[in-house]
Amino acid sequence: MRKLVIGLEIHIQLNTKNKLFCQCPVAFGDTINTNTCPICLGYPGALPHMNQEAVRMGIELGLALKGNIQQHSYFERKNYFYPDLPKGYQITQHSAPLVKNGFLRIQHKKIRIEQIHLEEDTAKLTHEGNFVNLEVDFNRSGIPLLEVVTKPDIESPDEAVRFLTNLKKIVEYLGVSSGKMEEGALRCDVNISLSSTGKHPHYRIEVKNLNSFRSVYKSILFELARQEEFLNQHQKPISETRGFDDKTEETFLLRKKASAYDYRYFPEPDLLAIHISPEEIESIRNQLPELPAQARKRLMEKYGLSIIKANSISASRTLCSFFEQTNALYPDPKKIVNWLLTDFFKNLNKYNLTLLTQKMKPIHFASLLRILDSGSVSANHGKQILEIMMKEGLEPEQIIHSLHLTQENNPDVLDKWIDMALAKYPKEIRVYQSGKNNIIDMFVGEVLEISLGRANPVLVKSRLETRLMKKSTDKGR
Repeated sequence: MRKLVIGLEIHIQLNTKNKLFCQCPVAFGDTINTNTCPICLGYPGALPHMNQEAVRMGIELGLALKGNIQQHSYFERKNYFYPDLPKGYQITQHSAPLVKNGFLRIQHKKIRIEQIHLEEDTAKLTHEGNFVNLEVDFNRSGIPLLEVVTKPDIESPDEAVRFLTNLKKIVEYLGVSSGKMEEGALRCDVNISLSSTGKHPHYRIEVKNLNSFRSVYKSILFELARQEEFLNQHQKPISETRGFDDKTEETFLLRKKASAYDYRYFPEPDLLAIHISPEEIESIRNQLPELPAQARKRLMEKYGLSIIKANSISASRTLCSFFEQTNALYPDPKKIVNWLLTDFFKNLNKYNLTLLTQKMKPIHFASLLRILDSGSVSANHGKQILEIMMKEGLEPEQIIHSLHLTQENNPDVLDKWIDMALAKYPKEIRVYQSGKNNIIDMFVGEVLEISLGRANPVLVKSRLETRLMKKSTDKGR
């Protein structure tokens, strides 16, 4: 019986103001080749200098993943030649990383971390016209990366995605990275092998630069089938580096697998070693923010949320903060969560918004919920108001006034609309009087349509029942 063996190498772009070894700004989406200087462009004689902010972020992630922070670490040159690497080498950590060991739990399983190290990102290559034209953007060159290398403890595509999901939550809570895979802030290389149970795999296939959970999942599935076919034919798969095509959902050969010897690592002569005292490590540990698992537990204990809902709210530090700010103004946590996990998320997807780009403030959300409790606005109009608030950031009272959405509770006005509905359906009145009481919902719907949604449906139903019962009594006399 063969066992699937998976190890991950995750590259995390850090949210520093400047690049790792120069003062160029770190920004996504700027005009190509505008955030550059002689250092990140690899000009001869341009000397790098260390970004202390990146080191601190590396220590924070290492502590969050229960790793051992190394008091002494240093950088090395990883030599290879490719258009995205202007110097002909990458400054990275290999022999003496910033963090060794650690782990991350996925449900009841512990995935071990081998190391976490700092390195500079490469330039971004964009291929056009079937690889004929190549565009190189050096804005990304030199951006600080943390590379998290796991032990080969992962045994399925589900576990791989679960690990990445949990790691993404942690880096967001720490604030060290946006974790946005679509912007390249979190990229993953997947090492996939098959082995007989208890035997170490004799080869390793690496699938490079996967930038979505879906790509990670699908590439593992494809490689599992491809490698199974090799082994079933008694052929030995060759260790190699492969890419993944999102359209065909297949991997393809990039190059034969390189070894550490091929990269000719040697210590970076232009940078001093990193020295961190135990006191500095403890100071950073004491300043760590709440992490996702801690937030989930607190949401359950403090607000009485179920584990499923607490897990959903704690999935994002931004969402958790929005929930708690709203609850401070409107102390009904379960109602807040129900709105957030249904209509709120529905609108995010519908209008291609994110938690950061949607414009509704907690104070306005709390105000809307109080208005709905008062009965002055219907639930359906509440959903309409929520959409506008999220898109435009307006106060609920402003929207209600401009769209005339106030719910009508005046009995005289409601009776006029009820009269119109009853006059339209005389046969249905007799059906109701014959004992088929469920037809009353049809009358309620008609009144709501006549009133353009302004009639209070609860009051309408109550008054309809009284009126229809009275008609039935009058008929009996």
